[in-house]
Amino acid sequence: MVLDIAAPYLPRVLHWGSDLGDLDDAGLVALRLASEPQVVSSQLDEAVPVAVVPEQWAGWLGTPGLSGHRDGRDFSPALAVREVRVGPGEHPVAHRVVAEAADDDAGLALTLEIELNASGLVRTRATVTSTAPGTYTLDGLLTALPVPAHATELLDFTGRHLRERSPQRHDFTLGTHLRDSRRGRTGADATLLVVAGTPGFSFRAGRVWGVHVAWSGNHRTYAERINTGEALLGGGELLLPGEVALGPGDAYTSPWLYASHGVGLDELSARFHDHLRARPTHPRTARPVVLNTWEAVYFDHRLDVLTDLADAAAEVGVERFVLDDGWFRGRRDDTAGLGDWYVDEDVWPDGLGPLVDHVRGLGMQFGLWFEPEMVNPDSDLARAHPDWVLSVGGRLPRAARSQQVLDLGNPDAYAYVLERLDAIVGEYAVDYVKWDHNRDLVEPGSPATGRAGVHRQTLAVYRLMDELRRRHPALEIESCSSGGARVDLGVLERTDRVWASDCIDAVERQQIDLWTGLLLPPEMVGSHIGSPVSHSTGRRLTLPFRAATALFGHLGVEWDLRTASAEERAELAAWIRTHKEHRALLHGGRVVHGDHADPALLVRGVVAHDGSEALFSLASVTTSVWSPPGRVRLPGLDPEATYRVTPLAGDVVRHGPHQRTAPWWEAGGVTLTGRVLAEVGVQAPAQHPERVALVHLRCV
Repeated sequence: MVLDIAAPYLPRVLHWGSDLGDLDDAGLVALRLASEPQVVSSQLDEAVPVAVVPEQWAGWLGTPGLSGHRDGRDFSPALAVREVRVGPGEHPVAHRVVAEAADDDAGLALTLEIELNASGLVRTRATVTSTAPGTYTLDGLLTALPVPAHATELLDFTGRHLRERSPQRHDFTLGTHLRDSRRGRTGADATLLVVAGTPGFSFRAGRVWGVHVAWSGNHRTYAERINTGEALLGGGELLLPGEVALGPGDAYTSPWLYASHGVGLDELSARFHDHLRARPTHPRTARPVVLNTWEAVYFDHRLDVLTDLADAAAEVGVERFVLDDGWFRGRRDDTAGLGDWYVDEDVWPDGLGPLVDHVRGLGMQFGLWFEPEMVNPDSDLARAHPDWVLSVGGRLPRAARSQQVLDLGNPDAYAYVLERLDAIVGEYAVDYVKWDHNRDLVEPGSPATGRAGVHRQTLAVYRLMDELRRRHPALEIESCSSGGARVDLGVLERTDRVWASDCIDAVERQQIDLWTGLLLPPEMVGSHIGSPVSHSTGRRLTLPFRAATALFGHLGVEWDLRTASAEERAELAAWIRTHKEHRALLHGGRVVHGDHADPALLVRGVVAHDGSEALFSLASVTTSVWSPPGRVRLPGLDPEATYRVTPLAGDVVRHGPHQRTAPWWEAGGVTLTGRVLAEVGVQAPAQHPERVALVHLRCV
């Protein structure tokens, strides 16, 4: 990244992308001169600098970075830079630039932070401070980065409950492609990233630039191209009317906008993975294999049922047992009890201790489900404190899943929830919390003030998570939000993994996990082996397909193993052993994808950073017009090294005595160089749909 920090303008980006090599002062000055646009007819009389916080006073007539007013005035501040500090950052940040600017007439000051870490990941944020009397109403504070003219195609994501992160691609034309989320959480339909790239870019080819807003509340991400040729990717928090009002000395800081560039999506993605893994808070221990009780028993919480399930879990190699929804007072279904965070005395007369002791006696950790931000109207909490529910105008918002939202910006409500979570986690030494959030925030107003409250609610949730972990340093937290509706780098500053989707149908998960992995490394994405018939789609899928799909994430089981046959349990145990054998590679290596032309076959793998080994999945997700599938390339290997390619697992087609599978597969493997495997590849074995072939590579 090359920044122009010439006063009085805020820093602007001259280049963001591939390394330009060592440029001396003369080279940098020449780059700036070569980048200046000419002045043409019917435009301003001088070139318009587009800063990281784009400014209208400088002539920018696209989306402004800072928008707001003081009783209608000071709507277009001229922020002049007073100081720029350039220096190294704290690990994992390699370089850091901070610009201080102000407009004394408008009574505003702005601090702009730009960071570049060792992996090449960029992040930016800004802080605006009101320095004048009266109230400055902030409408928005966005940061943006330019992309070159040849980035003419966009990729972003949409989705819904049970089908999160569905990709959509289209031309990057003139105008603004705007992705707003007003759900009070990240959203199942939120775009994970907005990516601009050269036409036809893929995982391994084409130049790509992408941005992500690290915020768990309302947010805005956009791609904008105007008729003077400039193109920007930007984003920040989406503020509701009047949500942030700054008095004298008050300040607001935008969320971090993360940005990555690469040759292909794999390189763009790797920068995010490297950043997350370099954080001091990133999990360092082996990710325990989980059993979650939800699809196994739902609300059927009986000690004998759950201890039998724990016995079966331990038998197959599970290391963490998570008791899901239904353990607390009055919670016999999803219509009552939320907010009453006391162990249900009717269901658990001796408390959770007998179950916890049984689970720990089997050598497993114990986890527990909470939904701390929500409340059922049918609860003791809601009856005692109706004023703790987010609402507007004396009316309750429309219900969702028979629940409303607690106003955690209310200090009393916050203190109650913290005390209850702290008490339960402390009493049972809970190792892991599945933190759920099962509804959008509709009319999210504070009853006390009548003002919109998503911003305050989001910050309160962050404080709650941070304080709970401060009190219980060993506690791990999963971000779940009716599945994958809270997947962002804001919540992941304080959680250890996400639940990618409530859908654990392996066909659907092939795509959901694929695109979730664009942002997150495998060890942060919960991926479970479900029951033979999917609860969310009704598909019947083989155990090898279900297991091989889940193998590439933080592995778990969500299946009533009491109903599994002895043969199924033995097969499941073998898959869990396979995962554990390759867990260090899967959770520490570089994720890669093969750009196979046939969409019926998905090729993904994980390659050790030193190139010593790799594991690839060849997933047949549907029928194909091709037969046989043809050669698949295996990217990311050391081109100079030689690899033994060995079949690890796969239900491949052998039609009869005259039709065999791929000869190299039949022979038990083949030895080729990394360059040949990446450029030419190997013949994929023919498979029926909904099958996976796994291939292990080791350097010889």
